Amino acid sequence: MKITRRWIAFLIVLAAPLLLFSSAQTPEKAAAKGQYLAYVGTYTSKTSSKGIYVFRFDTATGKLSAIGVAAETPDPSWVAVHSNGKYVYAANEAGKASTISAFTPDAMSGKLTLLNQLPSLGEDPCYISFDRTGKYIFVANYTSGNVVVFPIGPDGQLGAATANVHDEGKLGPNKERQDGPHAHWIEPSIDDHSVYVADLGLDSVLRYGFDATKGTLSTGPVQSNWSHSVLDLSAKLARGTGPRHAAFSRNGAQMYVLGELQSTVTAFHMVGLDDYVPTSFQKVSALPKGFSGHNDAAEIALHPSGHFLYTSNRGNDTIAVFNVQPRDGRLTLVANVSTGGKEPRHFAIDPSGNYLLAENQLSNNIVVFKINSATGGLTPTGQVVEVPSPVNIAFLRED
Repeated sequence: MKITRRWIAFLIVLAAPLLLFSSAQTPEKAAAKGQYLAYVGTYTSKTSSKGIYVFRFDTATGKLSAIGVAAETPDPSWVAVHSNGKYVYAANEAGKASTISAFTPDAMSGKLTLLNQLPSLGEDPCYISFDRTGKYIFVANYTSGNVVVFPIGPDGQLGAATANVHDEGKLGPNKERQDGPHAHWIEPSIDDHSVYVADLGLDSVLRYGFDATKGTLSTGPVQSNWSHSVLDLSAKLARGTGPRHAAFSRNGAQMYVLGELQSTVTAFHMVGLDDYVPTSFQKVSALPKGFSGHNDAAEIALHPSGHFLYTSNRGNDTIAVFNVQPRDGRLTLVANVSTGGKEPRHFAIDPSGNYLLAENQLSNNIVVFKINSATGGLTPTGQVVEVPSPVNIAFLRED
C-alpha cells in the first residue's frame, strides 16, 4: 500500500505540471507572432548608459530596431514584464541604496512612466520574477543574500514587503566569491506552493514554502498538494559550483542549474518515490574542450520546444548549445558559438523561439542569432545593435 501511494503521488506530481504548462502555453503560442517591445536593462555606473532602453523586435524577420531611452533610472540590471503586459519592473542594483521600481509602459512610444519605487530591503538585487497569480514580485538580493516578496497592487504599484528571508546554509570553499549567502535567482514552482532560490555562496538551490494568499515565505517543511513534506527540499550542488541561475524543463520534472564558478550545468530530477528531494543525475561542462582561460558562466535558458538548452560564457565569450534528451532530460554539449562581443552577461530567446539575442556587456552591443529549429544551432543574422552596457532583455507584446 505504501508503494502504491508513492506511485500515485509521483504520477500526480508529473501530471499536474504538464496540464498547467499546456494550458499556460496556449496564449503564449498565440501571441508569439508579431511585433514586440524589447526592454534592455543596463548598468549606468561608470558607463554612458542612462537607464532602460527600448527596441522594437519583429519575430517574423528577427529585426531589432532602436527606439530610445524608455526610462532614466540608475543601474536597472534586471527588467521584468508582468504577465498582464500592463507593468514593467526593474531591480536597481546600487548597493545599500538599491531599489525596486514599478513602471507602466506606453504601447506606442515604449516609454516607461514610474509608478513607485521602494527600497529592495537588501543589497544589489540582481533578479526579479513573479508568482503564478501575478500578485507578488520576488526579489533576490545578491550581496546581502536575502530574498524579499512585495505585493503588486491593482494599479501595478508595489506595496510593503510581505516576506524577507535571509538565506542560510554551509558556505562554499571559494573564499572570495562564497564569503556569505548570495541569492542570485528566484522563481516559483509550477504549482506556486514554493519558490526556488539559487544561492551562489551556499552551493544550493534553496526551496522555500510560499503562501500565495499572504505572500509569505517559510523554511522547514514545505506543504504541497499531496500529504508529504520533508525538512529540506533544497538541491545540493558540488562544493565550489557557485549556482547562479536555473531553468525548469517544460513539465517541471527536471531543473538545470548553471554553476557560475565552475562553468557547469548540473541537472536534477525534481521528484522521486521516496523523499521528493531534488536528485542530481548529470553534471556537464559548458566550455569547449581545451579552453583553459578564466570564465564565469552567466545565463541559462531552455528553448520553448524543450529540445535545446543554452548557457552563456563570459571569458570564453560564447553561447553553449546543448541537446536535451527527450526521454530522460540528459544533456549533450554540441557547440560553443561566439557571441561576437565581450562578456555576454545575458541572452534572451525571443517569444517565437526563432531568435536568440546575446547582450555583450563590455562591447556595448546586442547580437541577433537565428535558431535552427531542427538542431538548435545558432547563426548570426548580421544584426549588431549598439547599446551601452546591456545586461538584460524582457519582451512586451504590442497589441
